[in-house]
Amino acid sequence: MGYAERLQTLLAHNIGLWDVVAEAKRDGSLDSNIRDHAGNDLAGLIESLPNLTVIAFNGGTAERIGLKALGRAAGGHHLVRLPSSSPAHTLPYAEKLRAWQALRRWLGDWADANSD
Repeated sequence: MGYAERLQTLLAHNIGLWDVVAEAKRDGSLDSNIRDHAGNDLAGLIESLPNLTVIAFNGGTAERIGLKALGRAAGGHHLVRLPSSSPAHTLPYAEKLRAWQALRRWLGDWADANSD
């Protein structure tokens, strides 16, 4: 499935993706190398989404930056820290998959129909 198709699948099931970092300086691809970042307006984003119930972060750096950006706006939402999907995060794939599958509890019927 191509990138555009994957995005459409997410949207069809009310799942959104949003980067916590709008722009930054970074040598290489490691999150630990992020410098001088400008965050996205996450608080403004979630204020525009009254039906939003869950906010999941793809890794510890995203969670740290995201929670700081959200501040009090995070209240009332389920917050989920997921292991980074980056290949640099050396957790075995099966463990990453198991952690990410925890999101199924909020996906309802779609997750049931698409389980392994």
